[in-house]
Amino acid sequence: MNAIRRFGSAMIVPVLLFPFFGIVVGLAILFKNESVMGDLANPDGMWYQFWTLIENGGWTVFKQMELLFVIGLPISLAKKAPGRAVLSAVVGYLMFNYFINGILTLWGPAFGVDFAAEVGGTSGLKEIIGIKTLDTNIIGAIFISGIVIWLHNRYYEKKLPESIGIFQGGPFVVMISFVVMIPLAFLTSWVWPMVQNGIASLQDFLASSSYVGVWLFHFLERILIPTGLHHFIYTPFEFGPAVIDGGMKSYWISHLTEYSQSTERLNEIFPGGGFLLQGNIKMFGSIGIALAMYHTAKPEKRKKVGALLFAAALTAVFAGITEPLEFTFLFIAPYLFAIHAVLGATMVTIMHGFGLVGNMGGGLIEIAATNWVPLMGNHWGVYVAQFIIGFIFIIIYYYTFKLLILKFDIPMPGRETGSGETKLYTKKDYRRSKEQTAAARTADFEQYDNEYDRKAAVYLEGLGGAKNIEDVTNCATRLRVTVVDPNKVRDDTYFKEDGEAHGVVRNNKSIQVIVGLSVPQIRDSIEVMINEAKN
Repeated sequence: MNAIRRFGSAMIVPVLLFPFFGIVVGLAILFKNESVMGDLANPDGMWYQFWTLIENGGWTVFKQMELLFVIGLPISLAKKAPGRAVLSAVVGYLMFNYFINGILTLWGPAFGVDFAAEVGGTSGLKEIIGIKTLDTNIIGAIFISGIVIWLHNRYYEKKLPESIGIFQGGPFVVMISFVVMIPLAFLTSWVWPMVQNGIASLQDFLASSSYVGVWLFHFLERILIPTGLHHFIYTPFEFGPAVIDGGMKSYWISHLTEYSQSTERLNEIFPGGGFLLQGNIKMFGSIGIALAMYHTAKPEKRKKVGALLFAAALTAVFAGITEPLEFTFLFIAPYLFAIHAVLGATMVTIMHGFGLVGNMGGGLIEIAATNWVPLMGNHWGVYVAQFIIGFIFIIIYYYTFKLLILKFDIPMPGRETGSGETKLYTKKDYRRSKEQTAAARTADFEQYDNEYDRKAAVYLEGLGGAKNIEDVTNCATRLRVTVVDPNKVRDDTYFKEDGEAHGVVRNNKSIQVIVGLSVPQIRDSIEVMINEAKN
């Protein structure tokens, strides 16, 4: 399970690139839309040509998704020399596709593949960095990258005889990969065409599952967030071939111009169904939850709690990062989180029933740029329904959470008694708590002149020191660590007060510290400190 969590967190490394580029492409398509921009959108004009240039750059990650996953996984999963692991993974992936190209060029009919066909469409073929090959999508990229990472972790430090010492390290890993990729290429050439047929059948099944499938997808995507396994729910839909070859996000964005000019219902012309609507849970659900937490706080604490909840809700609504808000009540009352998942899945399923589809996996900024702004002209009705349903569920969320918080006296922020305070900490709170911390510990951390290094030192000490760390990685907001001895890990209060963490998830040796959006920089600092301690 810990390995699966590490893999899930590694998947987020390339995924973090997609929201920005989605916004860029969405804005470019918007500004090239003649129905919105009028004469400015003349294809012969400088305005149109400028945004065409911007759009071309915006497609970078969508047209090279496989390579991004091949590169991104070793950054998190390589136990040593991640930079060299990246190089080995890229070379291994290229060899894999060159072998497939050679196999199908020579014996394509024997494998049931018409390799002379044009890439794309229903041919099952794709061109990757100039290599014509089977379209294994990100599944193939992840699989091959994972194998090379395993080889790197196992053989990178293998000591070879002096006479062939030049092949030690990265070259040795690539040499082994060369041999491994040959049978893998043959196996893929034989199996993958059958998989492609299976995926086609899966698409039919999902399309026919209707509202039950939509509800179950969004329930699982939300309820699995604490485990870190939610990536495995949405990734095959958003970026992989689970519903649409190439992923729903890429397909939706590439057809925005067509959809903006069409007057047909979006759910009739977009084949992706009602998946990837979870951004609505982040926008509307977060507001209802935050309001309930605010109004159940003690009157004398509402001003302070309101400021904290406003920042957390704003992050959820605009950026789509919900952990700071959700983890505030997840550990105190897990059943509230389960109710949250049920309400959220129900809300988006109802929205889908009113015709809502699209690229709505992130926050308001991404949703507006790739849905509302370019499509509002001809599809305003479905978005009005979306907002009406969303506001109704804000009320449902509000009264449901308020009732349960009061009925069961759940110690939400602002409702604490005694010294055990549950809160979202600000910098001001941190400085105050630091003033009350022992002088010796304060002196220990004064040497760090930036916030990332200081927090890294706090977390490293709280996790039992460098010698207690087996491996460390991160997802969008969480520092994920496997420790040698979980008994050496400090209590949650230490991480919250000294490190401004939002919470801690413990599962035996697997520890997750909820850090926030600065987690990649803090993880880098921790790795440097661990390496320095070992040397």
